[in-house]
Amino acid sequence: MTAVQSAVLVLATLAHGLVAGLFFGFACAVMPGLRGVDDRTFVRVMRRINAAILNAWFGAAFAGAPVLTAVALLLALVSGDATALPLVLGLLGSLVVLVVTLRVNVPLNDGLEAAGEPAAAARARFERPWVRWNAVRAVAGTAAIGCACWACMLQFA
Repeated sequence: MTAVQSAVLVLATLAHGLVAGLFFGFACAVMPGLRGVDDRTFVRVMRRINAAILNAWFGAAFAGAPVLTAVALLLALVSGDATALPLVLGLLGSLVVLVVTLRVNVPLNDGLEAAGEPAAAARARFERPWVRWNAVRAVAGTAAIGCACWACMLQFA
């Protein structure tokens, strides 16, 4: 185990934690909190959230989680250490998060932004599928951080 391997694994774990925590926070607090607001408020708030999240901090964590996990996996394979299995599984979880986000949640966000119809219709098309797929991201992200923690336990034991 090298210092570089350790640093990459710790950074990957932190990135997974940030991403999983974000989606968990939406699942447990943000979306349930918005459930009780009127349609116009819901659409306005979600549009603002969707615009605000496009920033370097989120981008670094979101892209960093799979990239850093892939780098940690390559380093584990080269060195032959025991972290390869949890890193493969963590990378799969991270890729689920990435694919669901890009193929489902982002298009839903874009559709909400472009919606010209009344807020009730826009919300009806958006809310249920977005919440459902966000739950998938939260579970996959949590599995990914669990695997990253497993790899840390193996590496630092």
